Amino acid sequence: MSSYSTQPSEFEAYEAHDAYKAYDRRDAAARRTEEPPYAWRAPFTAYFYRELGYTLTGLPVAVAGFTLAVTLFCLGLGTFVTVLGLPVLAALTAAGRGFGRLERSRVRTMLALDVPAPEPVRVKRPGAWGGITARLGDAAGWKAVLHQVVMFPWAILSLVVSTVFMTVGWSLALYPVYHWVFPTFTDWPGYKLFDFTDSDGDQHVFFVESMPQIAGVCLVGLLFVFVTPQLVRGLTNVNRLAARGLLGR
Repeated sequence: MSSYSTQPSEFEAYEAHDAYKAYDRRDAAARRTEEPPYAWRAPFTAYFYRELGYTLTGLPVAVAGFTLAVTLFCLGLGTFVTVLGLPVLAALTAAGRGFGRLERSRVRTMLALDVPAPEPVRVKRPGAWGGITARLGDAAGWKAVLHQVVMFPWAILSLVVSTVFMTVGWSLALYPVYHWVFPTFTDWPGYKLFDFTDSDGDQHVFFVESMPQIAGVCLVGLLFVFVTPQLVRGLTNVNRLAARGLLGR
């Protein structure tokens, strides 16, 4: 009489283990929560304005993170020969993890990218010094600190470029709407594009006043308006890449 075992075979157990590892890798990978819109729709979507909001609000966060990282790192190195240096450096990695948590939240809500948090710090020895040594050996904490340092210049560049392109684009695109302001409230017939005097003493002045000129300015502005979302997406893609590499698992 043959007996039937309910225990999984060795092959089945191996397959289950592989499936679990595959699921664990998939769960640990960063994933998009929303697809970007088509180029022609981008300037009028909430997706673009969330990306733009990310670049505009990124500088204050970057300044705070960069300042704290540099201050604690210099203080920790300066006091490394004493017993105070190690707790300061441990506090640096803890602060780095805190800023990393904030940045992952910003990336998830504003850049539509869900980056899984790194594994928690593993304290192997009890007591305060056990926690300090665990923080000092925390690779995720040090990567988060590195993120605050290397992304600081990028936050400045992103803010300046996105603000300039956004402002110039809509200012030019909407020029037909406010063209009447110049002849009504000033002695200019339109926007003064340039005004200079050459070496012979002749003055050269150019106003945007005719309909073809106004239409041309509007078209240039619309070009900026439609290019800006693609430019901002390129800038924020660098932030997505940095979050994947330095703030995730």
